[in-house]
Amino acid sequence: MCGIVGYIGDKSPEKFLIDGLKKLEYRGYDSSGIALKNNDKIQIIKSTGRISELEEKINETETIPCTLGIAHTRWATHGEANERNAHPHKVGRVTIVHNGIIENSNEIKNRLVNEGIVFKSETDTEVACAVMNELYSNDPIETIENSIKQLKGSYAFGILLEDSDKLYAVRKDSPLIVGIGKNENYIASDINAISDYTNEYILLEDNEIAEITKDSIKIYKDGQEIEKKIETENKTIETANKGTYEHFMLKEIMEEPIVLQRTLNKYKYSKENIMDLTKYDEIHIVACGSALYAGMIGKELLEEKANIKCFTECASEYRYKKVIYDRKTLVILVSQSGETADTIAAMRKAHEEGIDTLAIVNVKLSTIAREAKYHMFIEAGPEISVATTKAYILQVALLSILALEAAHKKGLEPNYEQYLQELEKLPNKLRKVLNDKDIFQKVGEELKEDKSAFFIGRGIDYAICKEGSLKLKEVSYTHSDAYEAGELKHGTISLIEEGIPVFAIITKDNIKEKTESNVIEVASRKAKIYTITNDEAITNHHFKYTVEKISDYFQPILVVPALQLIGYYTAYSRGLEIDHPRNLAKSVTVE
Repeated sequence: MCGIVGYIGDKSPEKFLIDGLKKLEYRGYDSSGIALKNNDKIQIIKSTGRISELEEKINETETIPCTLGIAHTRWATHGEANERNAHPHKVGRVTIVHNGIIENSNEIKNRLVNEGIVFKSETDTEVACAVMNELYSNDPIETIENSIKQLKGSYAFGILLEDSDKLYAVRKDSPLIVGIGKNENYIASDINAISDYTNEYILLEDNEIAEITKDSIKIYKDGQEIEKKIETENKTIETANKGTYEHFMLKEIMEEPIVLQRTLNKYKYSKENIMDLTKYDEIHIVACGSALYAGMIGKELLEEKANIKCFTECASEYRYKKVIYDRKTLVILVSQSGETADTIAAMRKAHEEGIDTLAIVNVKLSTIAREAKYHMFIEAGPEISVATTKAYILQVALLSILALEAAHKKGLEPNYEQYLQELEKLPNKLRKVLNDKDIFQKVGEELKEDKSAFFIGRGIDYAICKEGSLKLKEVSYTHSDAYEAGELKHGTISLIEEGIPVFAIITKDNIKEKTESNVIEVASRKAKIYTITNDEAITNHHFKYTVEKISDYFQPILVVPALQLIGYYTAYSRGLEIDHPRNLAKSVTVE
């Protein structure tokens, strides 16, 4: 949430800062701003709305000549989205941009107000800036170290100091990297922001302070300079550009067969990369949002196929609940970014109890990837649209492979070889579904005027419903709920009225007749039934789409993309900002 970039070099920084912010706009797009610094002046330019509005404002402004600057795109936490609350913030001799949340900001603010400090914004960031200014000394590293000792919470700071011509950065529980260029260096909260300029960077750990000039990077911890490894980011086939597609979301959906094939190549033919789950008596899958719903599919498969007791837990609840680890337990953490704050906290909670952890993530040098005991990486490449699509499909694929291998190892899967062959053909089967996108566009156009929708299914189909409902609501703003189909008559059916869309997911042979009976119940109340199934014989629907029938392990991988496309085209028919849904950010790095 929120994005940071910074530049120091021998060129004017405006182009780099705007390019970087555009790459980070998926992390926050309520407001944005830049701070430019030369020897004796700091110039701040801010704007609400999209980065293009800031860019236009900069083009209309006579900017100071300089080679040093920081910039920020904001997802609002403290204070509404307006120019006053936009970053950068300046107090006295200190100017900063900030990702994260300062949890004791109110306490500090009250003290500083009593001491006569006047605040211009509602943000916790300005409070952090005021603390740094209060503790300002002739030693910048000492100033920053003393300041962060006063702050509780999470932060990534890009810092300009009035008496220094250097760029400073520090982080805790919020990602920040230092990019390495030629006669110039950078900071960024995401490698995507600087990938057009360099693929070499230093990953800052908690409370490490970077002091940066155009020719040097020094990293300090506890007042001492330390050595840091230089990391290299290898670009994938996919890029952070939309190409010929109108939106990143559609591009990323259409990339699913490519990234699925790449991920399968990594694990299907290299069994040593697949973790053995059979040594555990119990598994907790902990995640947030779509990753949690991917985990629900994993739970169904691990219990039904591999006979391993499994729970899915929302990370924001898991981190605070009393968890009784009374058997040999593995905690699986699922996250696209690997920086999801609640999931990181859940992982650390497990580690405190001596519990093994497995990370399923997309970003190889993320916090979760580095701290988990074991890891399996999906190969999604850059995912820019706020609504996850291809990363979700790969999370499901890895969990399915884990369940298949566990069942095989325990002697519970007689069709193992057959399913391996099916897995080989899966990307092409998925491509066939995506090639029917015109069908789903018509459904999206039908849903244009609908205010609410329901999704119903049983077992693994219910887990699919949760993700389908989320995709519809987060990009098209349709009020949508997913229910276990049998729960309808326990209250929810009172909301069913004539014409309301009800999506029924029916793929499980042993319970499909039960779900069909629930479809009949809502159809008799004149709901409009949209069925996605693998059974040609299913009836009682306004719209039906039939996917190829394959094994339970991989069936969701053919069903969910149809729901992703329906969500996308519903939003498209309404003319919405699909890649940047209101109030949402890609990587939730604050609690």
